[in-house]
Amino acid sequence: MENRNVLDIFVSRGMIDNSLAEDMLREMDASGKDVGDILTDFQVVQSREDMWGIIAQELGADLVDLSEFMPPEELLAVIPAPMARLHGALPINFDAEGITVALLDPMNPQIPEDLRFALGKEVKVVVAPDYIIEKKINEAYGGGADEGAAMAELLGELDNDGKELSEQELADEANSAPIVRYVDLVIYQAIKERASDIHFEPFEKDFKIRYRVDGSLYEMAPPPIHLALPILSRVKVMSNMNIAERRVPQDGRIVKQIGDQQVDLRVSSLPTSYGESVVLRVLDRSNVNMSLSVLGLPRHVEDYVNTTIKKPNGIFVVTGPTGAGKTTTLYAALKEINTIDTKLLTAEDPVEYDIDGIIQVPVNEAIDLSFARILRAFLRQDPDKILVGEIRDLETAQIAIQASLTGHLVLSTLHTNDAAGSVTRLVDMGTEPFLVAASLEGVLAQRLVRTICKDCRDSYEPNEAVLNQLGLSAHELGDKHFYTGRGCEVCGQTGLRGRRGLFELLSVSDPIREMITDRAPTVALKQKAIELGMSTLREDGLRNIYEGVTTIEEVLKYT
Repeated sequence: MENRNVLDIFVSRGMIDNSLAEDMLREMDASGKDVGDILTDFQVVQSREDMWGIIAQELGADLVDLSEFMPPEELLAVIPAPMARLHGALPINFDAEGITVALLDPMNPQIPEDLRFALGKEVKVVVAPDYIIEKKINEAYGGGADEGAAMAELLGELDNDGKELSEQELADEANSAPIVRYVDLVIYQAIKERASDIHFEPFEKDFKIRYRVDGSLYEMAPPPIHLALPILSRVKVMSNMNIAERRVPQDGRIVKQIGDQQVDLRVSSLPTSYGESVVLRVLDRSNVNMSLSVLGLPRHVEDYVNTTIKKPNGIFVVTGPTGAGKTTTLYAALKEINTIDTKLLTAEDPVEYDIDGIIQVPVNEAIDLSFARILRAFLRQDPDKILVGEIRDLETAQIAIQASLTGHLVLSTLHTNDAAGSVTRLVDMGTEPFLVAASLEGVLAQRLVRTICKDCRDSYEPNEAVLNQLGLSAHELGDKHFYTGRGCEVCGQTGLRGRRGLFELLSVSDPIREMITDRAPTVALKQKAIELGMSTLREDGLRNIYEGVTTIEEVLKYT
C-alpha cells in the first residue's frame, strides 16, 4: 500500500494532522520501517493490527482473522498461483455470488477490477494484515515451481486454430480471460526474475518472448505463432494504444500492481515484416529512492560528486552507453540536493519517474518542445539546479553553458566511451573551448557489470592468456585472488546475479582547463588526468575483480 494513502485515512479521521503525517513519512524514509510500525511508534494506534481495523472501517469491508485459515484445494483452483502472486490475492470463499479475497493492497480499487475481468466473476474484498496474507499465499501456493505448468495450461486454453480474425474479433480475443491471464503471467514472471525489459517479437515461423536480466536476454517458452496478434493486441489495449493501427510506431504506458508493489511499464511498438515488435521497459521505482552511498561509488568519487552537486554553478556530466545507469546516478544526486530551499527543474525524454519536490518537464519533439527550448524557459523560472536529460546538440550545449555561467548548477548526460571523450565531444559540437573550460566541473564515466552470485561464488586461478588481456602478468599478482560463480538455482545457473557500476572520474582542475582551452585531443586529456590521479574504468574493474565482486570476463567485456 502507498504509505501516503494510509496516513490520509488517519488525517481524515482527525487522528493525526498533516504536519505529523509529513514527519511520519520522513521517518519512514530514514528508518525503512513500514507504516504500521511508525503509527505504533508514534502511539497513534496500540498495534499494527489496530491499523488494519481502521482501514477495514474506512473501506466498509470485514476485518478477518486468517491466522488459522488455509484455503482448500478447490478454492486454490479458482485463482491460479501466478494470478494470486501477481495481484497479492488470497481466496477466502467461493459461492454463487462470486469470490471473496483478502488483498495485500486492499486500498487499490484496480486490483478487484482486474480480478473480476480475468476470472469473469464478482469479487468481494475483505481485510487482513498484509504480512499474514503474504505468508498464507506462500504456504498455500508453494514456491512457484507450478508456474511453468500454469503457462503450459494457459497455452492450451489459448488455441484459436490460427484462423483470421476481424478487428472486432481481435478486440474480443485480446480481452478474453485466457489471453488476459497469459499476458499478466508473462509480465509477472519477467518482473519476478528482475527483468528490465520484456520483448514480444514476431518472426516468420515463430513468436518469441524474451526478457532482459542484468543486461542479458533470456527466452521464455514461446507461444504458437498464430497467437502473436491477440497477445500483442492485449498489450496494446493495456497501454492505451490503437490496436487497429499496425503501420506506425506507437508509445504507451502500463501501471501494474504486482502483489503490494506498483510497477510502471513503458511500452513501445514497432512495425516489422511479420507484425509488430513490442518492448516493455520496466521502470523500477526503487531506483528513484537510491542514494549515492548505495551505488557502489569508490569513496573518493562519492565525496567528489557530493561536493560538486552542492556547488552554486557549473556543469557536471555523467557519460556512458545506453543502459549504463546514468539516469540512476543522476536521480541519486538529485535526491541529495532535493531540499526545501532549492528549486530543481528537470528536462527529460521521457520523464520516467515522478519525484516529489522537483518540477519535471517531458521533451515533446512533435510540438517542437526540445531540450534547448525547455532549457531556455527554465532560465526564466528562477531555478537553483537544472537536470538536462542529454546534451544532444550545439544549441542545448550553449544554453547549458550559459545557465552555468549565470549561477546555476547543470547536471546532464552524454554518450561517449570515457570521461575525457566528453570534453572533446562538447568542443566538437561547436562550443567554444574557453567556455567549456570555464563551466565544466567534472565528468563521471560509468559502466554496469554483472556481479558474481553470492550463493555459488568460488575462487579459481585464471590462465595466462586471460591475464594478458587484462595487461597483467603472473608475478604482478602477488597474493590476489580471482573469483567466479559456479552456477546455482538462485542465479539460474549463470553464476552471476545483480549489477555493479564501474566509474571513472575526470575532475576538471586548472591544468585540465588549460588543455581544454588549447583544444588538446582526448588522448592527451586522458593521459594528463591519469597523471593527476584519475583511475580509469579498467582500473576500477580490476578493483572489483580483486574484491570478488565481478569476473574478469565481465570487466573485459565492458572496459
